[in-house]
Amino acid sequence: MAQRRKTANKSGPQGAQAVVIFWLIFVIIIITVFIVNYDTILKNFNLFKARITSPQDGLLAENDIPEEVIIQEQPPVAVIEQRPAEQTTDSQPATQTQTQPQTRQQTPQSVSPTSPPSEVSSVQTRERAVYFTQIDRDGQILQSRVNRRIAVSETPMQDVLNAILAGPTSEELNRGILNLIPQNTRILSAVIRGNTAYISFSEDFMFNTFGVEGYVAQLRQIVWTVTEFPNVNDVQILIESRRLDYLGEGIWIGSPIGRQSF
Repeated sequence: MAQRRKTANKSGPQGAQAVVIFWLIFVIIIITVFIVNYDTILKNFNLFKARITSPQDGLLAENDIPEEVIIQEQPPVAVIEQRPAEQTTDSQPATQTQTQPQTRQQTPQSVSPTSPPSEVSSVQTRERAVYFTQIDRDGQILQSRVNRRIAVSETPMQDVLNAILAGPTSEELNRGILNLIPQNTRILSAVIRGNTAYISFSEDFMFNTFGVEGYVAQLRQIVWTVTEFPNVNDVQILIESRRLDYLGEGIWIGSPIGRQSF
C-alpha cells in the first residue's frame, strides 16, 4: 500500500504538468491561426454582422459593406450597364460600313468602260502591203496584193512575213486568194545588208505540193512583199541559215532574187 501511494504521488504532478502543456500548445495554435487569418475572420465577421443588422431581408447596405467587398462587386454591375451602350454605338457604324463598300464598288464600274479605248489607242499600227497568190478563171497564177494593219515594232520586215504565213482571211479565201507557202514554214531570221534582205526559213519551205508553179508562187510572195520596203531591192533565200543553189525542181535561189527575176 505504501508503494502504491508513492507511485500515485509521483504520477500526479507529472500528469498535471502534461495537461497544462497540452492546453498551452492548443491555445498557442489557436492564437497563431487567428493571427494568420485575422483579415479573413474580420471580413467574415463584418459580413455576418451586416447581414444581421440589414434592414431589407438580410441584404447589405452600401454604407456597411467593406471597401474591398465593394470593389469586387462593382465590375459586374459596370459591365451590365455598358452593354446597351455598346449595342447602340455599334449599330450606326455598321450601316455606314455597309453603304461605303457599295459606293466604292460602283465607281470602278462607271470607269471601266472608258479604259479599253485608251489601251487600244496606245497601240500604234501601220498599213503594210503583203502578197498572196490568186488563180484566175483561166488557171493562170497571179500575185494578189492586200493591205494589213500591222503593229509598229522594231522588226517590220519579220512582221509582214509573219502576216503572210498567217494566211488570208475568210473573206479573201472566198475571193480565191491563196497562200502557196508550205504549211508549218517558220522564219528563223530576217536581216537587211545593204539593199539585200537575207531571210532564213525552216526546211518546210523546201516542200511545195503544187510543183514548179507552186515554188515560183511562194518565192514571188516573199520577194514582192519584202521589196515593198524602199531600202530593199532583192532577197537572198536561206534554208536553215544555209545558202542552197536550187529550190525544188530547178528553181535558182543561189543568189539574191528581185522582182525582175520572174
